[in-house]
Amino acid sequence: MDAVDSGASVSFMSPLSVDEAREWWRKTADRADPRAIILVARDDSGIVGSVSMHPAWPPNQPHRADIAKLLVHRRAQRRGIARALMEEIERRAQAAGFTLLVLDTVRGDPAEQLYMTAGWQRVGVIPDYALYPDGRPCDTVIFYKKLSTETASTG
Repeated sequence: MDAVDSGASVSFMSPLSVDEAREWWRKTADRADPRAIILVARDDSGIVGSVSMHPAWPPNQPHRADIAKLLVHRRAQRRGIARALMEEIERRAQAAGFTLLVLDTVRGDPAEQLYMTAGWQRVGVIPDYALYPDGRPCDTVIFYKKLSTETASTG
């Protein structure tokens, strides 16, 4: 809810109610592939960040997964939480045998710079791909990252 309230384009429109947010998380957890990974970061006040990895569904892409919903609460931003969450999800994805990760983010948002400095490869921009919570269109940047196969399992 904090991300939506701050104007982030993270799939939801404003206003986002507590009930809508809870229902989304409930459905996400219930429908998740058993190989999905959902990480949270906490501080003394509770959850301050999250990120998830969802394996690709096509049978010809068992090596690929999508990274989604990297969120950090405004009260905890600029403390390295987003970078730590990304490093950990990449490590876990690799340990689970995934060798290719894909994600998208809003062009010009701080996350775009984070991914570029973390070794993600920028593919390109799709104009007007999504909407900000207030209804304005925003462009999306697509990224991928190849993970080493040296320590990946066959799982």
